[in-house]
Amino acid sequence: MSLTVPASGAPLYGGHRLQPAHFEPDHVPVEVARHGTATRTLPVGSPGKVGILELEFAVRGEGDGRRTELVHHFQKTPLQIMRPLYHDPLRPDMPYTYLMTTGGGILHGDRQRMDLRFGPGSSAHVTTQAHTKVYRMDAGYATALVNIRADEDAYVEYLPDPLIPFAGARFSQRTAAVLHPTATLVTGETVYAGRLTRGERNAYDVLALDFEVRRPDGRPIALDRARFVPEAGRVGGLSVLADHDIVSTLYAVSPLAPAARIAQTLHDAVSAAAARAGDPALRFGVSTLPDDAGAWLRVLADDTIAALAVQRAAADAVHELLTGRPAPLVRKS
Repeated sequence: MSLTVPASGAPLYGGHRLQPAHFEPDHVPVEVARHGTATRTLPVGSPGKVGILELEFAVRGEGDGRRTELVHHFQKTPLQIMRPLYHDPLRPDMPYTYLMTTGGGILHGDRQRMDLRFGPGSSAHVTTQAHTKVYRMDAGYATALVNIRADEDAYVEYLPDPLIPFAGARFSQRTAAVLHPTATLVTGETVYAGRLTRGERNAYDVLALDFEVRRPDGRPIALDRARFVPEAGRVGGLSVLADHDIVSTLYAVSPLAPAARIAQTLHDAVSAAAARAGDPALRFGVSTLPDDAGAWLRVLADDTIAALAVQRAAADAVHELLTGRPAPLVRKS
């Protein structure tokens, strides 16, 4: 497949979505970009190497029939979704959507872009079907762009499963959210040091993770930059992972409760879950965001079960605080 732009006036092959300007990041961190784009196998832009997903949710219906529905959907392999499910009896208006990849993981030269739009008053939960695996890369690197927009009074939960970078992986991901002042976004990410059950720890080449939340006028609410470049199986001291195997982050940006109350809810939920989990290495911290915008949590752990239990407890507690209803069990199998 050629991505060369044809002569002026001629249609673009595959439309604008298959042009590099759409799926290539504006900036690739130097730690990743230094690996170049040359490859001995399928190059960037080959069939199956560019995954595009667009989802838009909006409120439809009146009275008891009022609910959030998926009103726009575009997908290109390897990214796709299951049909949204309404399995929370306490929130029959709120769809739960599972993201999937037909390739089983991310390979060198892969480019992914997701655009998730949530209209005024909508409520939705988006997650992945399984862990995201980033495979070994002998040449080049892979990138992923996640763009989220939440309009007035929207309530959004975007909670993907953990990211697992294999030995030799080179990956850059940017998650950027534009959030109306009356909208809510609960989102987070968990990253493993590698395939821990195989004893593989910090054997990837580089992992760059960028996260930001801004208001529609561009004002920043939260900015998080992480660069993991292992040396001899380690990625730094106390300021990075402190020799832990797992790092997990959760952001709750919302006007539905004071930031101090959101922070206290996170602290109490994680304290209780950590005590039950029994991981003596687990450490966590909670802080409020500027302008009373919300709160965020970071967890370091060594046990995968404990880390996921803590992350789930935190997300469930925030869900109940902000919606007034207990969170449902989100099944993945």
